[in-house]
Amino acid sequence: MRVTKEELKDLMKTKLHKAGLPEEQADVVADVLVHADLRGIHSHGAMRVEYYAERIAKGGINLEPNINFEKTGPSTAVYDGDNGVGHYMAKKAMEEAIEMAKENGIAVVGVRNISHSGALSYFVNQAADAKMIGISVCQSDPMVVPFGGAEPYYGTNPIAFSAPSSTGEKIIVDMATTVQAWGKILHARSKNESIPDTWAVDENGAPTTDPYKVKALLPISGPKGYGLMMMVDILSGILLGLPYGNKVTSMYEDLTAYRKLGQLHVVINPAFFTNLDGFLEKITATMKELNEIKPAPGFDQVLYPGQPNDIQQEKYERDGIEIVDDILEYLKSDVVHNNQYDNKDPFAK
Repeated sequence: MRVTKEELKDLMKTKLHKAGLPEEQADVVADVLVHADLRGIHSHGAMRVEYYAERIAKGGINLEPNINFEKTGPSTAVYDGDNGVGHYMAKKAMEEAIEMAKENGIAVVGVRNISHSGALSYFVNQAADAKMIGISVCQSDPMVVPFGGAEPYYGTNPIAFSAPSSTGEKIIVDMATTVQAWGKILHARSKNESIPDTWAVDENGAPTTDPYKVKALLPISGPKGYGLMMMVDILSGILLGLPYGNKVTSMYEDLTAYRKLGQLHVVINPAFFTNLDGFLEKITATMKELNEIKPAPGFDQVLYPGQPNDIQQEKYERDGIEIVDDILEYLKSDVVHNNQYDNKDPFAK
């Protein structure tokens, strides 16, 4: 089914508020989720609402957090979300980072004690809107085998990057350090589709195309992806004094408990390094030059990072966002949640 972005946001906000999330926070969470669905990142959009609603309703998110923002240096700070909802905390922390970078040229803000925060592209997009470079990394629950290993240790540990241009368009990279994010497995399950055999392994460590047999994900490019996910874990976990590696809590282990997750924002103000207008124009030139590169067989055009999502967003804004029928039916129903997630094997959902 198709739905407008305004209707989808309102449905999600209403559901989250009904579960107990304060209205201002529910509005931010819904905005982050709509951003994901609108750009075709359905694994981090509406399909997550029922999980969030169940965790909220069961007390696994602090609904009245005592937020603390502490500047630890001219360009460094720690934003403690007191285990409030991650999307809201990550957005507010990025706002603080942008203000610091306006003054000092660069900002590094650690965000600790939060819940899952959704698609990182939303937060680096905030920086790009302010004509700055944005970088964000965050840890996630262990479900990835390290290179050469047979047991999960790290999470999908995503990395996001943004750069603004002179036209308002942006280069945006948002990627898990696994071949695919866990949400892609969930999305395949929701549509009863198979997955490529390069995404994940079964209980024996063998490649599988059945999303229901997945017991661990695979890092991108073997040892290279393994190194990147370690880097993310150090920057968003150990650096902030939080649980790390296989000590990070599962999304589904206990929905009554706080997750204590970490995230790190880095914002760079180009005006402190070079002429701002020249920088923006060169980013625009880079995008144009990439589009003009001769395409390989099977491709119509070379696209810059983030451009496929821009194209998808234009289509969805024009025609409506595609949402799986049962997810939209849940959002329109009076049901808050169906006890689907609590204390479940993370690979069962």
